[in-house]
Amino acid sequence: MPYAKAKDGTKLYYEEAGTGTPVIFVHEYAGDYRSWEPQMRYLSRLYRCITFSQRGYPPSDVPTADDAYLQPVFRDDVIAVLNHLKIDKAHVVGHSMGASTVLHVGLDYASRCHSITLAGCGWGSDPNGRENAVKMATEIAEMFRKEGIEKAANTYANFGMRHQYKAKDPRGWAEFEHWMSEHSAEGHALTMLNLQIKRATLYELADRLPGISLPTLVITGDEDESCLDGSVFLKRKIPTAGLMVIPRAGHTINSEEPAAFNQALLELFTAAEAGRWMSHRLDASAVAAPLAKK
Repeated sequence: MPYAKAKDGTKLYYEEAGTGTPVIFVHEYAGDYRSWEPQMRYLSRLYRCITFSQRGYPPSDVPTADDAYLQPVFRDDVIAVLNHLKIDKAHVVGHSMGASTVLHVGLDYASRCHSITLAGCGWGSDPNGRENAVKMATEIAEMFRKEGIEKAANTYANFGMRHQYKAKDPRGWAEFEHWMSEHSAEGHALTMLNLQIKRATLYELADRLPGISLPTLVITGDEDESCLDGSVFLKRKIPTAGLMVIPRAGHTINSEEPAAFNQALLELFTAAEAGRWMSHRLDASAVAAPLAKK
């Protein structure tokens, strides 16, 4: 089995398919390397696609120390996989928890990115609901430890943010729930108690976001209430961000609406590589010049 080694020695399982410009995918809290199968199968026709399981998610290692699950560690794990594969630069795509990690990759390792995609990003960021989010995260961690992975995974997979996926694609949702039941209960608990609770919220990153100049795509479902406001916030703060809101869609967006998701990625990648992502924006001075002559 192929593994990349993180800075602290943690082994990270990865898979890749296709050739061309590299694309690396970073999964959500309820996912693993398999979560990106709709993207791997489609985009690997044109790109070198890499997917990996983050620390805490078998077949990757499950460290036991709390400080092994902090946001900078997860950020650096993405770079460790790229380094292992001798990739200088890639399109970096993240969903939910993975999107937060990708945001930090874009902030701190911009030179390693052709573009960044932030899908379903911002859970727990609302300042007015932060206390409740921390409480919920703590309860979720306790649930995994007390109930075990199979029961807890079933409960988590049935949360409201997944109902849209379950209703539209029961077969796909059942596969998602089954894959989650194969995870590590302790890995889920440690990830929730450390990464999810301790990471900076989107609003705490407000001063840094305008510094991002990478081609950036923000994607959310219009029924993903926990991430909708955060996605608009990212659009307003990142100068190069485009916002895609998919109607009638919940949180598990890349699996729930793969056709729309894949097409959006293709458009981003093509425009970014051609240097045309923001080409529709007119130069303000060029617009003002004709007016000044009148």
